[in-house]
Amino acid sequence: MISKYLKAFGTNIKEIGTTFAEGDAKTKGSYLIFGLGPLLRGQIVKGLAYLSCELLFIWYMVTFGWKYLSKFSTLGTVETHKERRVTVYGDNSFLILLFGLLTIILILLFILIWRMNIQENRNEEIALRAGKSLPGNKKVLASLLDSNFDKTLLALPVLGIFLFTVLPILFMICVAFTNYDKNHQSPTNLFTWVGLDNFKELFKFGSTGFGTTFLKVLAWTMVWAFFATFLDYFLGMAVAILINKKGIKFKKLWRTILVITIAVPQFVSLLYVYKMFANDGLVNGYLMKWGWIAKPIPFWTDPMLARITIIVVNIWIGIPYMMLIATGLLMNIPEELYESARIDGATPFQMFKSITLPYMLFVTGPFLLTQFTGNLNNFNVIYLLTKGQPQSMKLAENAGQTDLLVTWLYKMTVTNTNYKMAAVIGIMVFLVVAVTSLIVYNMLPSVRDEGGFQ
Repeated sequence: MISKYLKAFGTNIKEIGTTFAEGDAKTKGSYLIFGLGPLLRGQIVKGLAYLSCELLFIWYMVTFGWKYLSKFSTLGTVETHKERRVTVYGDNSFLILLFGLLTIILILLFILIWRMNIQENRNEEIALRAGKSLPGNKKVLASLLDSNFDKTLLALPVLGIFLFTVLPILFMICVAFTNYDKNHQSPTNLFTWVGLDNFKELFKFGSTGFGTTFLKVLAWTMVWAFFATFLDYFLGMAVAILINKKGIKFKKLWRTILVITIAVPQFVSLLYVYKMFANDGLVNGYLMKWGWIAKPIPFWTDPMLARITIIVVNIWIGIPYMMLIATGLLMNIPEELYESARIDGATPFQMFKSITLPYMLFVTGPFLLTQFTGNLNNFNVIYLLTKGQPQSMKLAENAGQTDLLVTWLYKMTVTNTNYKMAAVIGIMVFLVVAVTSLIVYNMLPSVRDEGGFQ
């Protein structure tokens, strides 16, 4: 893979040199003045577009970008302070990091546009040497609504994805290599680069390190995702099979009752469940009233019991979704397969194992993958039920016994303002989700045997 990219890079460098050596004065001038070649050849629209990009970039760098890029290596050295009751404003590490990163990306984009400008000149020269005429300006503009309409349509969405998705992710990755926390809040207390120190801290074991806490939270996150996904999947499928079974009456009623749990907003139902299982809640109250228990059951204060309760509550939430999906899929399985299996003497379990389950796994494999990755980052259920509690003094940064990586990250960001370690945890969450997704994806029947049910 690396050799492929290196080869492509070498090919581009060679083509840039060849274009300059074989090009005319118009092409060579375009190496410094974007769009000069197209402008002199009558391609006004293309030429002005390239020239505008160059002028805008120069204006940005002179008036704004260079100010932040020049301080990007240190993230600022002059703190905001007061002199004789007058505030003297200095550097702002946060803005330097954000706009410095944006400037670096714009420089890379500028190089890409420069390369496209050179390629445009080469294409025009090749066309003219072959005796072809260049498209007129009206045709170029019309192509934006015809052959190049995809670029016109995607321009705004791509810009939005870059500003609100790509740039924040890159910013978070950069924060992981700084000392940005509650003791380094710009502009009064600047933060700076610290290299891999935060990652070393994450895997440092002992009373001062994050290693033990990270492994415990990671282990619970994986256990939670496994049970939350597969228990809901198989129990939801079982409920759908039972409701669809011949002879069952009031099928619409049972489906409606289950769907009601979806209709109720999740934060309402989960907060109600939390109160219901509290020490002074309905469940403990009635169990003590009936004399079944002498003291309240610690549903939310005992670590193991809290985790079990969360998984059970999630079953109540997740089964209706899977039941609806499974109901539609079960109706599409050819009845002839079951009739043939009955004639051959197959038991209901054998029919489920050989017909129903393989079909369901094949069709719902991608859904199962998205559910698993979604449960790895399932913030709502954990935070609304327990907020990660019960708390433990042995765990770092207020991590609780039921915290997932994502809820622990939230606590470090909002409660402790430990942005540097939160960024590191964010990177680790991405790695965990990416690795598990790739492993599970390659295990899906629909991937291993794409034509199996065609």
